[in-house]
Amino acid sequence: MSYISKVSIDCPREQPFPFDISAVKYAKGLDFSNPITFIIGDNGTGKSTLLETIAFRLQLPNMDGSSYSKRGFEAARILMEYLSIEWAIDRPRGFFLRAEDFGNLLNGIQNEDNRLSTFFEDIKGDVPDHVLRSMRDNSNYQIHNMYKNYGQDLQGFSHGEAYFKIMNDKINQRGIYLLDEPEAALSPSKQLSLLYFIKEHLRHNISQFIVATHSPMLMAYPGATIYQISDDGMKKVDFEDTDHYSITRSFLNNPDAYLRYLE
Repeated sequence: MSYISKVSIDCPREQPFPFDISAVKYAKGLDFSNPITFIIGDNGTGKSTLLETIAFRLQLPNMDGSSYSKRGFEAARILMEYLSIEWAIDRPRGFFLRAEDFGNLLNGIQNEDNRLSTFFEDIKGDVPDHVLRSMRDNSNYQIHNMYKNYGQDLQGFSHGEAYFKIMNDKINQRGIYLLDEPEAALSPSKQLSLLYFIKEHLRHNISQFIVATHSPMLMAYPGATIYQISDDGMKKVDFEDTDHYSITRSFLNNPDAYLRYLE
């Protein structure tokens, strides 16, 4: 069972951006009744924009904890008034996880750590030692809390491990979870771990996952709904009928046929 049963974007026009992207033009009566739905398509078809608009409308918490007034959600702000959502059951909590936000989070924490280190070096000798120690302790506490907001201190983990640990921490009860290209931070083995994690979560919780992805490994999830976006429309497809599957399979079966042109 899902929470969102149907989604539509009913725009009065097709120009200019963001009204002209495929995911916006063809998002008419999308069936989200499956607990897990994948949105796939080539770059620029609007997968992320669609997820951002839904997340904006639901005001789902996101990675850095900021509001949807920040940069990066301009298209979602425009489209939100044209978005209609039909509910199967009452709306629960949830989370919106974008791979790009994860990278920005880690970079932001690291930059703040570097900024504070430089600042303390600059004022060393100008303030009493006990005051400097107190200031350092306070800044270390702030940095530590920035990490702790996402479940635990992430400094001891690789990029992919830290991303997966955040997902483990945030996807911990029933809810609506929007994942935008989660494979960007995950190795193939971690992508398989994510599939198992989602399966186990849905076995114990009434939740819904809507995932924008390029990963054939993720969209192979048994029984999932797959919407493929193209210039010609947005339609449900079986896994083996996706462009991602056919291209990846063709390449792996005969890589020389593709790579000989690089010699």
